[in-house]
Amino acid sequence: MSADPVKAQASFKAKQNLNFPLLSDPRHKTIQKFGAWQKKQFMGRTFMGIVRSSFLIGKTGKIEVIWPLVKAKGHAAEVLKRVSPS
Repeated sequence: MSADPVKAQASFKAKQNLNFPLLSDPRHKTIQKFGAWQKKQFMGRTFMGIVRSSFLIGKTGKIEVIWPLVKAKGHAAEVLKRVSPS
């Protein structure tokens, strides 16, 4: 989920050739409820923004795993280890 508007997400989805839906929350309501809208710092400036996080939601709709403060590199493999049968 991102705070980007649906139109921007559609462009990103097409450019990246993604085959799954993207969720938009420009008012940050759900992002805040998930705890991902937090105070951030960059170049000495403090501001509110999305802290990259991942949530594994099970078949029942319940959150099974939370990965806070995710770094993009290598994270997909980490998630696949968790969801793929051994």
